[in-house]
Amino acid sequence: RGWELIEGQGSLFHPSYAGVSLGLLHGAQADALVLCHEPTRRHMRGLPDCALPELKRCLEANLVAARLTNPTVQAVGVALNTSNLPEAEATAACRRISDLLELPCQDPVTMGVEDIVNNLLDRCAN
Repeated sequence: RGWELIEGQGSLFHPSYAGVSLGLLHGAQADALVLCHEPTRRHMRGLPDCALPELKRCLEANLVAARLTNPTVQAVGVALNTSNLPEAEATAACRRISDLLELPCQDPVTMGVEDIVNNLLDRCAN
């Protein structure tokens, strides 16, 4: 058995991308989800009047939507884009989000993805 990585195209909360993202989420029938987030972003891309949803709400909405086509899907981590943060702030942001969502949280570029992959393997490997 192998793994397929499918990148989403935007937030389920973004008026311009929600339909594409929902189609990918349903069609992929994912076993595992990794939530992606940029902590310095204050609004939806291109929509300054559209605030970002709380991360917990966003994760739960994605899981609810994904469970329509795969009832056993699980969240396994959070990939954080910390490119606009100093290293100490990036580490603190990952720790804070990890505690909030009870999932490993890493910046894949600067921190790697070992914790997220290990959680994926622990939860989803058969």
